[in-house]
Amino acid sequence: MQILYLKELTLINFRNYEKLNISFNSNLILLIGKNAQGKTNILESISMSSTGRSYRTPRDKELIKWGKGQSYVKNTVIKRSGTSVIELYLNLQEKKRIKINGVQIKRMGELMGHLNSVVFSPEDLRIIKDGPAERRRFMDMEISQIKPRYFYNLQQYNKILLQRNNLLKEINIRPNLKKTLPVWDEQLSHTGAYIINERYKFVRMLMESANHIHRDISFGAENLEFFYKSSIKYKDQGVDHIKDNFFEQLQKNRDFDIMRGTTSSGCHRDDLAFVINDVDIRTFGSQGQQRSSVLSLKLSEIEIMHRETGEYPILLLDDVMSELDEYRQEMLLDIIGDVQTIITSTSLKGIPKANLDNGQVFTIQNGGVI
Repeated sequence: MQILYLKELTLINFRNYEKLNISFNSNLILLIGKNAQGKTNILESISMSSTGRSYRTPRDKELIKWGKGQSYVKNTVIKRSGTSVIELYLNLQEKKRIKINGVQIKRMGELMGHLNSVVFSPEDLRIIKDGPAERRRFMDMEISQIKPRYFYNLQQYNKILLQRNNLLKEINIRPNLKKTLPVWDEQLSHTGAYIINERYKFVRMLMESANHIHRDISFGAENLEFFYKSSIKYKDQGVDHIKDNFFEQLQKNRDFDIMRGTTSSGCHRDDLAFVINDVDIRTFGSQGQQRSSVLSLKLSEIEIMHRETGEYPILLLDDVMSELDEYRQEMLLDIIGDVQTIITSTSLKGIPKANLDNGQVFTIQNGGVI
């Protein structure tokens, strides 16, 4: 079994679960059941213990079982460094609380790295199909799990950006405030340069790994590439040069930003392009190409997390086996041999007997395990 694995999960009043306690002792766990029984809710609770956020909704109150005032999630994780017990407390009347080994964390960044996970669901096509915000969110969440410092810098950047935007609006009313703008420009460019540099390095690693995987998936017919697109010059220049470029761009756009009351350049406007054989697949790619690209992307995340942390993440496959043909199903199960994987599905169809013999199978029905 891999070094990092989930040993036990407890849910109380989470989504459609009144109470659930489930223990895991295998690298392959299958949650089988009809639709709308609660399979995905289990994956959601595990993923939320990685990042502190649901990948399905930004509103924590939706996670509390209907008619209840509070909810509880507990994950027990075995790692090289020892056992981590992660507890989430959700309450309709209070802010979310998180404890690690019984100690309440003060900042969300303290959670990052205790339970790394990769989620793969049909909704992940949004990474390619939707707007830049979805792709920035993808980069930010994955890098934050690998480098908690990144999450802290991201929070700082958003705070500084909000303050700068408020100042830009105020300058239109009180022009004398314009002289205070360089202070915020300096802070924004300093924090933003770190974010841009880390995103660039992450995308470069991601592409190297995904390109090899995608060639196998496409039988050598397709060359998959990712390109990080920023309004700030960044490539191979290092953080100090990026900071200078960032500050210079803010100076250049200053009057325009004041007129509009918002910051027009920076990593809050960056994007990620997906290209197959020199064609942008967001605009011109087929559904099959987009789906295969996301599969390559997710498998690459696993390798990068392993390379950067020394431990494989937990892989959460939410109803994706039916989306893949037989060849891709076999390839996926072959690649994830060393990774604890939790799969939701309506049936065991497509899962080879050899995998089933070494796995755990749970039947999920109406918010319970039978």
